[in-house]
Amino acid sequence: MNADRLPGPFPDIAETWAMLRTQVPITPIRNEQDHQQMVRLANSLADQLNGNEQAPLADLFAIVTELVASWEAHNVTIPKGEPREVLRHLLETHGLKQKDLVGIASPTVVSDILAGRRAISKKVAKALAARFHTDVSAFL
Repeated sequence: MNADRLPGPFPDIAETWAMLRTQVPITPIRNEQDHQQMVRLANSLADQLNGNEQAPLADLFAIVTELVASWEAHNVTIPKGEPREVLRHLLETHGLKQKDLVGIASPTVVSDILAGRRAISKKVAKALAARFHTDVSAFL
């Protein structure tokens, strides 16, 4: 196989890509609207995967989250402030609800954190940092 060429007939690949994009809106992230769309797609994929890294959609999830992380690294500013306010900001920015963090902490724990009744534990801070692609210090 020639390394300069894609395998298979190129028109077939273009047709397949166009058909895939009607089902899954995969696009480069150029603005906040594109970002929100890709975040929604990532959240939907995460729900489908339910933590199963061997699921058929795991690679698609990895690609989408890399696109989101790359865009956020250059365009999203994490505010300085109380860890709970940082969490609140990130939930709003990503269009998430407390229940969307169920793999990290229960909705009750998240509610207690946001209300100031509970501090963010180191374990939860690490998981939040991984989820939002930021430094753990933002949550401690």
